[in-house]
Amino acid sequence: MIKSALAAVAAIPFAASSALAGPYVNIESNSGFTGSDYTQTVTETHLGYEGELGENAGYYVQAGPALVNVDGEELNTEISGKAGVSVAVTERVDVYGEISFITDEADNGYGTKIGATYRF
Repeated sequence: MIKSALAAVAAIPFAASSALAGPYVNIESNSGFTGSDYTQTVTETHLGYEGELGENAGYYVQAGPALVNVDGEELNTEISGKAGVSVAVTERVDVYGEISFITDEADNGYGTKIGATYRF
């Protein structure tokens, strides 16, 4: 039940809706652990824009500074960003996808996300 609620909350930015159009600010902090050992926190401070793609789809793009705090190291500032789309397949089902990036002195990082949300 808790996992379902977390998944629903995580999918909110992907929901296609006419009420969600225009510029926005998104501040997100993600921390990592290996077992109980803290490894790092990345705090992204993005400026973004979202809009509609027809009647049943929406998109967003966002980018900005990312503060990378690796345990035991100095704080680094990188650039990160995300872009995503969401399509309402039915009244109850949306599918979504996202691509993301973060710069790094050694090697840039990239990510993808794809999923579906079912509303009860």
